[in-house]
Amino acid sequence: MADKVLTANRLSDGISVWLDAAGTWNEHLQAAFVARHKEAVEALEATGKQAFADNKVVDVNVVDVEEVDGVLRPLRMRERIRAQGPTIAYAAGYVGLAATAA
Repeated sequence: MADKVLTANRLSDGISVWLDAAGTWNEHLQAAFVARHKEAVEALEATGKQAFADNKVVDVNVVDVEEVDGVLRPLRMRERIRAQGPTIAYAAGYVGLAATAA
């Protein structure tokens, strides 16, 4: 089984966020809680459903990631773009995955 993280878009501004180990939504993929077994994935799914029901986030997904040289990297291109930020100028100060890979 591939490692997995929970991602969504914050309802207030649409920014991509990842669930961290403290149960908060973080703008940085590298802070995400990584699920490495079935029970952890199920817990992520339940947390995502509740956050959606509470109108905190939308487009909640569990996504596959790999760790390359200590940096989390989504396996799907769509999720890589979400982690690195839009391919066009977006929000001032948003750095995504690129800032932590250096």
